[in-house]
Amino acid sequence: MFTRKSPYTINKLFLDRWSPRAMSGLSVVAKRAKEGQAIADEQLMTLFEAARWAPSSYNNQPWRFVYATKNSPHWQKFFDLMVPFNQSWTQNAAVLVIILSRKKFEFNNEPTRTHSFDTGAAWMSLALQGALMGLVVHGMEGFDYDKAHAVVEASDDYVVEAMCAIGKPGRIQDLPPELQKKEEISDRRPLSEIVFQGVLGSK
Repeated sequence: MFTRKSPYTINKLFLDRWSPRAMSGLSVVAKRAKEGQAIADEQLMTLFEAARWAPSSYNNQPWRFVYATKNSPHWQKFFDLMVPFNQSWTQNAAVLVIILSRKKFEFNNEPTRTHSFDTGAAWMSLALQGALMGLVVHGMEGFDYDKAHAVVEASDDYVVEAMCAIGKPGRIQDLPPELQKKEEISDRRPLSEIVFQGVLGSK
């Protein structure tokens, strides 16, 4: 398997964090195999606690997380939001999360331009905490955004940003055959393609 390397000294956490699709929740198969126990409430809340401390403009904290655990009354309506491709692997997840951001400052109700940016920071905090805990946290955009907004009964002050699936590491063999081939750690663009001094695209 590909091993990530950095030309600069960064914390190993950043290299180890990735987004596999093989995860384990509370499927019947997992129960029989005595694998994939539900993620404890304390573990799940620890992820959200890490997200809570993300930075934001004016400390507005625009992020909101609405979740459904496997076999809960909310699970099916969250699951039905996703495209078939994502359903093929999230069926083994323990938790599905809809991530939203509030588009206005709470102190004056004026629009904030950084609500998505700030919520992205909170999402990354959640994902890194999951990696530290040995959990799988995988974000996605393949779902019906309008229906998701309605499902969580959000007002027009909120926009749906993404969904994510959370679980314990699962077996690659439990993924559909076409996804088993894609279950590999990815590399990243070199700094020369993403960092520029003074002018975008400068050399």
